Amino acid sequence: MKQKKAWAIVKEVIEEADIVVEVVDARDPIGTRNKKLERMVLESGKKLLLVMNKADLVPKEWAEEYKRKSEIPVVFISARERKGTGILRRELKKIAKMINKERVKVALIGYPNVGKSTIINVLKGKHSVGTAPIPGYTKGKQMIRLTKKIWLLDTPGVVPIDDFDELVIKGGFPADKIREPVKPALKLIRRILETRKEALTEKFNITEFEDEEDILRKIGERRGIIREGGVVDIEETARWFLREWQTGRFTLFSTEEKREEEYIESFDEILEIIKEQNLTDPRMIIWKFGNILEDYLGAERRFGAIKVGEFMIAIATGFKKCPNAIKFVERITRKNAVAAECFGKKWKGIVAILE
Repeated sequence: MKQKKAWAIVKEVIEEADIVVEVVDARDPIGTRNKKLERMVLESGKKLLLVMNKADLVPKEWAEEYKRKSEIPVVFISARERKGTGILRRELKKIAKMINKERVKVALIGYPNVGKSTIINVLKGKHSVGTAPIPGYTKGKQMIRLTKKIWLLDTPGVVPIDDFDELVIKGGFPADKIREPVKPALKLIRRILETRKEALTEKFNITEFEDEEDILRKIGERRGIIREGGVVDIEETARWFLREWQTGRFTLFSTEEKREEEYIESFDEILEIIKEQNLTDPRMIIWKFGNILEDYLGAERRFGAIKVGEFMIAIATGFKKCPNAIKFVERITRKNAVAAECFGKKWKGIVAILE
């Protein structure tokens, strides 16, 4: 009944509007577009515009290619960063010119958490003149004037989600509160494999795997989410993975700028001894070489690494915070740290084991 009522509200919003803006998460266009909604809009004879929000999280060249191939007009924006909203306004004006009406009403519809309300607030901004009553308009609802001709429905239409796993993937339910997170995590991995599996390699350096569960287990190993006895905590790994997706820290596309890292190559003699003695415990390395390593601490960034068996041992200094040192080492080596130990006070360094 709840789903039926929700779709009835969506249908009402479509009937009220002249232009329907379907808001989609640019990170996951396949998962956040709704074909039923698009069919309802087109069959009603209303104009449809596809707005890809969170476009700052996808490459520009991919966005341009998607727009070129789409049969529906597409605008890429980042409402949070206030980018592309001017283009959205121009596109709305362009479509409104085709409609022979004194007032053209625009409605935003989409899944939860795709940014509908944020876009409404951005569009309202300084360009709007607040809300105003319109003769014949539904009592209790409000319209916002964007231009003399274009008016915006102040309340977005929410596309219902009848699948709990989809609700989680789309960010409609917090990852930390999921009792059984493995199923939605595996579904998300399956979708990534179908759309852009390179994302798993870029983020987690996973190139070989048996199935979705094997990928999830490897993610747990790389993040060190291990239970007592050395077994990966698969449920906690699933929660972590879903949380990374929901917060945008993990997307189908890597948005980190590739830049040259500046550092002084150091620690050659120490690393050679580490290799000779086959040392792969960061605490043992600091215990043996701590006094020497302390001499390298300071504002200058230093780095050195060497292969020891199946692992790479890296040493880096010149950081204010230990997590920054780990990220630096992972960027340089393009490998994942499986263990690390921090040392130093004001200026810090790390010894990291990577694979």
